[in-house]
Amino acid sequence: MFRAHELKSLLLWFVFAALGCQAATSEFDHLKAKADSGDAEAQFALGLMYDLGIDVPKNYAESGKWYLKAANQGLAEAQFKLGVRYFEYGKTAKENYTTAFTWFYKAANQGIAEAQFNVALMYQLGRGVPTNKVEGYKWYNIAAAQGFAKAAGARELLAGELPRADVVEAEKRAGAFAAHRIFKSQRILAGEGISPKASGTGFFITNDGYLVTNFHVIEDAENLTVKTRKGVAPATLVKVDRTNDLALLKVSGSFNALSISAGAEARLGQPVFTIGFPNPDMQGLEPKLTRGEISSLAGMMDDPRHFQISVPVQPGNSGGPLVDLSGNVVGIVSMRMGDLRALKFTGALPQNVNYAIKSSVLNGLLKSIPDAGAKLGTTSVKDPKFEDVVKQVEDSVAIVLGF
Repeated sequence: MFRAHELKSLLLWFVFAALGCQAATSEFDHLKAKADSGDAEAQFALGLMYDLGIDVPKNYAESGKWYLKAANQGLAEAQFKLGVRYFEYGKTAKENYTTAFTWFYKAANQGIAEAQFNVALMYQLGRGVPTNKVEGYKWYNIAAAQGFAKAAGARELLAGELPRADVVEAEKRAGAFAAHRIFKSQRILAGEGISPKASGTGFFITNDGYLVTNFHVIEDAENLTVKTRKGVAPATLVKVDRTNDLALLKVSGSFNALSISAGAEARLGQPVFTIGFPNPDMQGLEPKLTRGEISSLAGMMDDPRHFQISVPVQPGNSGGPLVDLSGNVVGIVSMRMGDLRALKFTGALPQNVNYAIKSSVLNGLLKSIPDAGAKLGTTSVKDPKFEDVVKQVEDSVAIVLGF
């Protein structure tokens, strides 16, 4: 559970985030108006105020109401607070432990270390979930990696109860974990009560709505949504190539499309750029351009399917087009070398080492979809200026959300 000084700091942070740094006068009224309009940060801040009795009388029912609204929008801090609330009343009704675990698990997957510790404890003790000490060790390990001291101690005690093979399996699972924070911008796009599982970038390759992105962007999604400058529209999954991390979607409507290079023309040192939607909660929903060169004609461990590129990319760039100066797609941005992995194996942090899937690999996928392959876009800019090519690409990219 958050300590008192942490709660005060957290409340102040959420108040400022919710109010957009407005003046402190009529703070409660501003918060209430924003909370009523569906702003999750304001809802959580309001819940804390009622919970702690800050500027309003303590009101358990009101705080729970606002926590629930924020939690249903995917706000991790609200999910954690609901988990604490149900856990405290677990002894009075068994189902409260089950509900507590559900909320802790949601917050844990978004990276809240204390929620990860609580998930581990509940797995270890079998409260709200069947006992699973391997999963318990995994979550202790994840929380400990964030510096949560209690988790490190609990992990070592639990290790004494497990066979070595179970410890190895738990460490493997922990190593594969990646937190998926649900950003404010994703909640805005999704609407109240619906939380996207993932987001990334995509780009249209035909004027009638065929769109390419990475498979890992939509892997766990049951429903897909695409946001363009024209608005938000549902998308249908047409085909995936799991091996090469590609996915082809279809959106109804008319769109600007990019042409795809055959792939053989790319050269070492060739200037390229991408436009995408990195870190939307911090950087916003406007498309972002970054430039660089093709650093290698092969990917990690000389994988011939990829380019290594010096184009800076961040989470959210996945699935975006890697474009040459004539406006042709030469690759699909796919990944960057992970800091922790590189540090483990080399002892140094990587410096702008990123990768893109070659367009020739995408062409292989499109050959299996005749309807898409027959309608591929062509470069419309003659003797292009860089600004004209940028505008063409900007009009062809979209945010991809998976639910």
